[in-house]
Amino acid sequence: MADAKVIPFDDDRSRQSAQRTGRRRPAAGRRKADPVAQPLDRAAPVSALPGAQEATEEASGAAATAPAGQYGGWDRRIAGGLSFLRRRITGEYDVDEFGYDKELTDQVLMSILRPFYEKYFRVEVKGVENIPAEGGALVVANHSGTLPLDGLMMQVAVHDHHPAGRHLRLLAADLVFMLPVVNELARKAGHTLACSEDAQALLERGEVVGVMPEGFKGIGKPFGERYKLQRFGRGGFVSTALKAGTPIVPCSIVGAEEIYPMIGNAKTLARLLGIPYFPITPTFPWLGPMGLVPLPTKWTIQFGEPIPTDGYPPEAAEDPMLMFNLTDQVREQIQHTLYKLLVQRRSVFF
Repeated sequence: MADAKVIPFDDDRSRQSAQRTGRRRPAAGRRKADPVAQPLDRAAPVSALPGAQEATEEASGAAATAPAGQYGGWDRRIAGGLSFLRRRITGEYDVDEFGYDKELTDQVLMSILRPFYEKYFRVEVKGVENIPAEGGALVVANHSGTLPLDGLMMQVAVHDHHPAGRHLRLLAADLVFMLPVVNELARKAGHTLACSEDAQALLERGEVVGVMPEGFKGIGKPFGERYKLQRFGRGGFVSTALKAGTPIVPCSIVGAEEIYPMIGNAKTLARLLGIPYFPITPTFPWLGPMGLVPLPTKWTIQFGEPIPTDGYPPEAAEDPMLMFNLTDQVREQIQHTLYKLLVQRRSVFF
């Protein structure tokens, strides 16, 4: 990513079926002899037996609250899916002025990314509660991995684990919005161009915004320089946070550096293709499309203590020394946490 320039339907049939299941007679082999009980085939109804009414009510309540997958779950899923498709076809869904489609992100895009997050990279999240429960916040993270999968995994981490269920809006490089298909998906997922105007607008309306100031210098650095932070630009993200008066939350990501070990860079080919770099890894381009499969490393994402900015006067955003000091403070906190996580890590893959 580039630097910011200044940066269930309640199914009645299912419920009735569940209640009928609750009234089912116990198996004959399990009935206990009762000297005062009458034979069941000629006696009063089962519901009139001592304790039977309470048992029936208990069973009916248990059936009504049973897991969705057990009683009518598939019916609700199918109905929900058809309803979702109808809204997509008829256009009865909302997007904001940046193109963010919350429903599509929650129900589709997160569902696609979640298996990679939970099963493939087995991401462990720490300190996500440091992101405020409400109001704007700027999450600043290191960037690595040759391909920007770290931003997507960070987005899933906030979406799935924040106590207030917050959404992360990532600032992306202009290259992202020049690629077909990727452009539309990025917009739908809430990403926007990495510029101070868009970032400030999102922060001022109370969104959580994510930025990776290293940009292409971070994701395109050689494997030998892994976990060594590159320059954080000119501190544009700090100026944006100061103008909006929102806290800065440092974020450190370990595990992304090793998914595509970059051992070389075909600069001539990169210039011809108009891309920042053309990576050479132990598997790409030698194995063709198979070389694009990332290594299944074990990830840790840690969100640090927020750095407040609301105590500074409005003109502080134009103070270059203050911006430099805050930028250096954020960078040092991320770097220190990276080293700490690397010392604690047992293995790249486990």
